[in-house]
Amino acid sequence: MFKKSSESIQQNLFTSGTSLFSGKSQKLYEDELAWHNQFRKQVTMRINESLFSSLYCSNNGSPNASIRVLVAMMVLKEAQGLSDQKLYEDCRFNMLTRSALGLLNADDPVPTESTYYLFRKKVNDHAKAGNENLFEVSFTEITKSQCTEFNVSGKRIRMDSKLLGSNIAWLSRYELIHETLRIFYKGIKQTSIFDKVTKEKLDKLLKIEGNKVVYTCSSKEVQTRLQELGELIYEILPLFPDSANPHYLTLQKVFNEQFKVGEDKIVVGREKEEITAKSVQSPHDTDCHYRNKDGNKVKGYSINITESCDEGDGLNLIGNVDVRNVSTSDVDFFQDDINNVQEVFTEAPKAVHADGAYHSPDNQAFCKDNDIDLYLHAIQGAKGRYEFDLLKNGELYVLDTKTGEFVEPTKITGKNNIEKWRIKNEKAYRYFTQKEIDTYLIRKKIAETPIETLQKRNNVEATVFQLGYHYPNAKSRYRGLIKHQMWANIRCLWVNFVRILKYIKQLRLKNNFFAKYLIKPILFELYMAFKLFLKALLPNHILSAKNIAF
Repeated sequence: MFKKSSESIQQNLFTSGTSLFSGKSQKLYEDELAWHNQFRKQVTMRINESLFSSLYCSNNGSPNASIRVLVAMMVLKEAQGLSDQKLYEDCRFNMLTRSALGLLNADDPVPTESTYYLFRKKVNDHAKAGNENLFEVSFTEITKSQCTEFNVSGKRIRMDSKLLGSNIAWLSRYELIHETLRIFYKGIKQTSIFDKVTKEKLDKLLKIEGNKVVYTCSSKEVQTRLQELGELIYEILPLFPDSANPHYLTLQKVFNEQFKVGEDKIVVGREKEEITAKSVQSPHDTDCHYRNKDGNKVKGYSINITESCDEGDGLNLIGNVDVRNVSTSDVDFFQDDINNVQEVFTEAPKAVHADGAYHSPDNQAFCKDNDIDLYLHAIQGAKGRYEFDLLKNGELYVLDTKTGEFVEPTKITGKNNIEKWRIKNEKAYRYFTQKEIDTYLIRKKIAETPIETLQKRNNVEATVFQLGYHYPNAKSRYRGLIKHQMWANIRCLWVNFVRILKYIKQLRLKNNFFAKYLIKPILFELYMAFKLFLKALLPNHILSAKNIAF
């Protein structure tokens, strides 16, 4: 049964941290700027438990544990990269951790391990059923309230992406098919659907682990066993025509990706070039794809971060973190993530800083339609030989940088009524499309942009580093798109909190400096002026040192 936990925290006279500590320890524990007190205020108490009410029955069963505490525990886990055992040790015996969670009394109960795991499973299953990811919604709501309180406008934003590997082993083609079939067969082995011959074939092929087959058999033997697996799977699939078993669906997908069946009903393995990067990489994580980005080979996910980079010394926060399959191009994140941060920051973005991977004609048009200045750090591709100047009346000037001469172009209409420009060079005709001209103009704009403006994008790389700080090998602890989105939102909550904590401390230092070095002299001058006023107004014997006391 869903039940909200109380927002007012009652401290016990005998078991609260205030009563257990004394002296300097008590002073540090009660310090308003201590991380645990600020975490409780800026994260724990901002968690809207009602968002998670759909996970529980409204009128039946025992009340749920405090959702606020459960979510805050997950944030602290990812903050320090703790194991579950270490997390629970800190939650039970570390008074600072307990204070951060809102457990201010030593006898306040911590949710049990089973409750913690069940809650994570409920959130995952809820999203897997086609509903919204509740951690993503909670992150948006918390960050929005923080932006409102600290006036984070978001008029200027920047974004960057990171590739992160899933927690799976790298499988060869044979290992992938072998392991997928083994998992499926393990689940239905005891059923009577298979005949004796089919069972014997399965037991024989799956007797040896897939990785051992690859290392102990020759290439020709592996190919033979691969063909046998394909033929056997082709025989098995029709036996479960209406099955909703996820392992069966994975097996069916892997077969269609790795094999093809000819008109003569003969199973043949597909050529390597026919298998896309979006194919299943592991039966243990069917969401992840494959990507080779500049020699960085990853089987996992692409994570895009969008944060504010407003002018001045104000606070900047991560407004959105988007996790998709690793095969997703950066240009596909651009428009969606800009629309998402508009719901978080207090103002709509007017300037975006990104690298050249986010450039596309569609994204350029999107920025133009929404009155957004797009500052690209660079643009993909080599610099061309020709320079262009397109006038408002449609006239085009073409400069050949190789000869240093202007070339007169001829405007023509090509196939599908596409307008082009044509020039004659030393070898043949050269054609230019509007896309090529636009690309040159963007390069020109980048070259003319002040270096100070272009450098505003650089700090987002530090944010990306902080996101994956506990994964230096770019491989996570999790499997599945939903769990990686949960992890990214939780991790970004912590990064934002650290920024808020530093910002609050800086404000306190500025206020102390103002009071010490600015207000004090002003008060002294007022005192002296008031004294002179009294001296001019009153007789001298009244102003004697004995009669004046301030």
